[in-house]
Amino acid sequence: MTPNGIRYRRGYKYQLAETYSLQTALRTGVAISTPYVDLDVAGTLTIREGYAWDGASGPAIDTRNFLRGSLVHDAIYQLIRLGLLPRAAKDTADLELVRICEEDGMCAARRWWVYQGVHRFGTAYPSNEPLVYSAP
Repeated sequence: MTPNGIRYRRGYKYQLAETYSLQTALRTGVAISTPYVDLDVAGTLTIREGYAWDGASGPAIDTRNFLRGSLVHDAIYQLIRLGLLPRAAKDTADLELVRICEEDGMCAARRWWVYQGVHRFGTAYPSNEPLVYSAP
């Protein structure tokens, strides 16, 4: 902690107002728990109130039928970046995004573009975890 200062991360647009859970295709064999995200052995993902995420990335546009998918996708990618899920879970995360967008009414053509974007350019490497800054 900086004396009389704060530490923060940049890049977030949204903050979850209440805890959200859903069933995913992820099967870990062990329960994962972080301060904001839990994943049980059966694939239930729980994202707690206060979790912050950045919505659609790159040229994608934030729309109502993209927000829930981007929340879940970002939470899973964060578990990968933290080393709590294997890198191979990226493919499942990308497919979960598309599945949720379909449930939320996104048209097939846009879902295809969304998948192409995250599949080709989505990064879930540890070096992509947001940096911590200090002020002043």
